[in-house]
Amino acid sequence: MSSNQNELYQLYETIISRKNSHQEGSYTCYLFEKGLDKILKKVGEECSETIIAAKNGDNKETVLEISDLIYHLFVMMAEQGISVDEVMDELAKRSGKTGNLKTFHQVDKNT
Repeated sequence: MSSNQNELYQLYETIISRKNSHQEGSYTCYLFEKGLDKILKKVGEECSETIIAAKNGDNKETVLEISDLIYHLFVMMAEQGISVDEVMDELAKRSGKTGNLKTFHQVDKNT
């Protein structure tokens, strides 16, 4: 496992530990206390902020927003009982696929 992968696993484990034991002043604990709707709202906000930063061509800001998005996705995953390994396994399955471009059906905008 690369050190970068290790960082992702460590982040997820920290989030799980906050879920399992309340720590005063923890933003992660706050999110878990507020529940899934709050967590999903934050995921949506961070996704939008990531898009805006990328659209603005500001790579430094985009990296910051991607980091925020990953963090909030991990909180969502922990809330839903989804592990990093499950996501990594799915990504590994996809990495071996080629020629899987989906065909989108055309919509006649005149109808």
